[in-house]
Order: sequence, then C-alpha cells, then structure tokens
Amino acid sequence: MNPGRGERPRHLGRGLESLLSPINVPPVTVHVGAPVQPEAPKMPPDKELGDSLQHLALGSISPNPYQARTVWNEQDLADLAASVKANGVLQPILVRPFQGGYQLIAGERRFRAAQMAGLAAVPALVRDVTDEQLFEWSLVENIHRRDLNAIERAKAYQRYLGAFSLTQAEAAERLGEDRSVIANYLRLMDLPEEIRQMLVDGRLMMGHARAILSLPTDELRRKLANRALAGRLSVREVERLVRRHLDEEPGAKAKLRTKPSHILDLEDKLCRHLGTRVAIETRRNGQRGHIAIEFDSLDEFDRITEALGLACSDGV
Repeated sequence: MNPGRGERPRHLGRGLESLLSPINVPPVTVHVGAPVQPEAPKMPPDKELGDSLQHLALGSISPNPYQARTVWNEQDLADLAASVKANGVLQPILVRPFQGGYQLIAGERRFRAAQMAGLAAVPALVRDVTDEQLFEWSLVENIHRRDLNAIERAKAYQRYLGAFSLTQAEAAERLGEDRSVIANYLRLMDLPEEIRQMLVDGRLMMGHARAILSLPTDELRRKLANRALAGRLSVREVERLVRRHLDEEPGAKAKLRTKPSHILDLEDKLCRHLGTRVAIETRRNGQRGHIAIEFDSLDEFDRITEALGLACSDGV
C-alpha cells in the first residue's frame, strides 16, 4: 500500500535504533516511601575466622610480584597514611604464607600507608593460595576497584594470558569480565609508546585511543594524538577526524559529507557500541541500504559478533 499524501515517509533510522538496545537505558520507576536503611556488611564471626586473622609484622610481608598497578598517587597515599596513623588499619590486608614469612595478595595501598605511618604490624587475613590464584585475586581486586590506568590494565591482561596460556574467552570467564573488554584493552598495546604514555598520564582517554587505533599507520596515530591534546578534542571529535581520514583515502568515496545527519548519528552510535568502524549506505530515499562493519582479525570478528548477540564459532 502506498503511503497517503499526508503521511511522512518511513526512514531507516527507526529500524537501526532497535539494534542499539544496550545503549538506550529504559526508564526506572522510583517509588517514594520510607527510606531504606542499608544493611551492615556481613562479616563472619571471629570464631569462623580462626587463626586466619592475625597481626603480622610489616617486615615479615613481601610485596606481590603480580601487582598490576605501577603508578601510585603519593598524595592519596599520604592522606591514607594520616588516617591510618590516627585510626589504625581498619580493613585487614590479604596475604599468603611464603618462604618463612608472608606475601601480599591484596591491600597494597593499606600496606604502604601503614609503612608511611610508622606502624610495626597490620591486621591480615592469611590464605593458602597458588601462584595462579595470587595473580587472579590481585588483578580482580584492582579491576573491580578501578584503580588501574588503561595501560596497566592492558599489560595485566597480557601478562595473565601469557603466564597461564589462556585464550581471551577463558580469561574473561575466569575474571568475570566480558571478552570484548579484554580485547579492547589488549589492542591498546598496538599503540606507539608515546600514546600509551599519554594514557598512563591521563592526558588521553580510552575512547580517544580506541578511535586512534583505527588509523593505518603509527605516524598518523601520533599526529592525531598530539592534535587531540593540543586542541583538547573530545572523543567524538577524534572519531569524526578518523572517519574523515579513512573516507578520504585514495580510492575511497567521500560519502561522509553527503550523508543525512540522522545516518551519521546512527553510525556514531554503532561505532561506539561495537568498537570498530561502521558505514551505513542508503538508497531509495533512505528506505533501503546496507551496513558495513569492519574487523581486523578473527578475534576482532568474534568480539563484534558477541557484541551483536551472535555466536560464530567457525570463523569467517
């Protein structure tokens, strides 16, 4: 049936929006009533802790060799040390028996602050764990506390996969992470050292780096990274510059400038959701067309299919 004269033509936008359901957060109904008091943390009774909770001399504890964090905020440590000096260490650190003493599993900030405060001993929970568990627990603690910068996290994932010969899918399952998250962080290791340092210093964000990775050469990546710093460009502005360069490469059709604004917005959303370049081409007044999604490897292909809710175990 042909649309009536008074009806507006249907556009591709509404159909594509349905693909982006993870981006559109449904409204949350808030019921106003008596305030709900939060439950107190459920700590096990002392009798169940047994001998695992001890006060250990600081000198008997060695650092965690798998500590993922390499950058420490000295002012934050000084503030924590002042609190520890006044109130003591309120939350035990986690250690394991090691070579006649103990080895730190988790709680290095508290451990360092106790040293700065001049304490002789700290409360600690003692657990018998393997090297593999030590690596996993220390990595999970830092990831869940958001204490790592992007490059520290990427190196931790890289080291974890190599140390125990794990695939990205296996590591994701064991760490309670999405595989696409691990894949995106590992891709940061392909950046030039100068750009990785910008991420460590907090001068660039993860979103900037992911967009810059789409450029074909390190020289172009460096140029855009420096331009982003000099101009204080947002992630979206960097993404637009990357797409413009890719569309204007020799042999490519410069279609970016001729696309309707609602199609460009949908491309932006798909690019951010899938973490790769997406091109939408339309015809017949925007009622038909196709979507092109780029990938650079089979791992990248698997990550994208997972993000789309598909399962492709046989490769391309």
